[in-house]
Amino acid sequence: MNEYRGKHISSRPWPTSSGRPVRRGRHQMRNRRRRRWVTLWVILLLMMLAWPFVEARILSTDRVILPMDDLPLEANHLHVVFVSDIHYGFWYSDIDLNRLAAHINSLKPDVVLFGGGYGVDIPSAVRFFQRLPSIHARYAILGVLGDTDHGETDYELSTLTDAMRNAGVIPLVNDVHPLRVGTATLYIAGADDVSSLKSLSASVSTSDFVILLSHSPALIPEAQLATDSAGRLGWFDLGLFGHTHGGQILFLSDLLGFGEDVPARYRSGWLKENRVNLLISRGVGTLKIPARLFCSPQVHLIELTVN
Repeated sequence: MNEYRGKHISSRPWPTSSGRPVRRGRHQMRNRRRRRWVTLWVILLLMMLAWPFVEARILSTDRVILPMDDLPLEANHLHVVFVSDIHYGFWYSDIDLNRLAAHINSLKPDVVLFGGGYGVDIPSAVRFFQRLPSIHARYAILGVLGDTDHGETDYELSTLTDAMRNAGVIPLVNDVHPLRVGTATLYIAGADDVSSLKSLSASVSTSDFVILLSHSPALIPEAQLATDSAGRLGWFDLGLFGHTHGGQILFLSDLLGFGEDVPARYRSGWLKENRVNLLISRGVGTLKIPARLFCSPQVHLIELTVN
């Protein structure tokens, strides 16, 4: 006999494989949405935590055209590539080094200037030059030493400078290098410490075109007070510096101690003082922690033109 199904019989949910009914209420839908939002926020949080480590590997090029008063006509449109603070070592591998060399070569430089900070200590600085791929510059490649490159003995210094020469890089340790561009001569002054500024400035004239290359911008005030061979101020036309990493991590630079020995106005970027163009680079590598935040690594391509 067929069972009578009347209108008063309540509807039942579909049974599951176990035979038990599944009841889907509003609270279950809310829980599902909540889990989706929690998952999304967790993913966003992980991305935010990972981003500083990703940004530290994003190499950018700062391209600047600088009209210069004392630049010889034959040096018009001279392309200068400036690189500082690589810090080759555990956090900066041979793969990164090959990528950096390829990036520099792609800019087709006339002159390459290194601002020091090659390794995290003397041995890693020596290995940096031993493993540095060929860099092609039309006229010359020169470099000064940074605070992490200085050893405690003359032997360590000579080992590093020999490695630089073997890599095709002219070391500038409190020295002025004349750079021939056609029949004109430019001068690259490499200052290793403040005490060398008087002798460097006295070896040139204000009529010469001089690039001051030094690792730390802390010596800028003393450099501007130095005088040329005739006792006149304004002996250099362009100053290139590194050391500060631009702070490396925004909002935490003071806590981490980046550039704490440098006046605040010389922490990062381009500025002009006493008619002299000054650049404090953010550098390429990292120190203390392998991360950057709103301060990506940079290589500088400076095109010098006759004003």
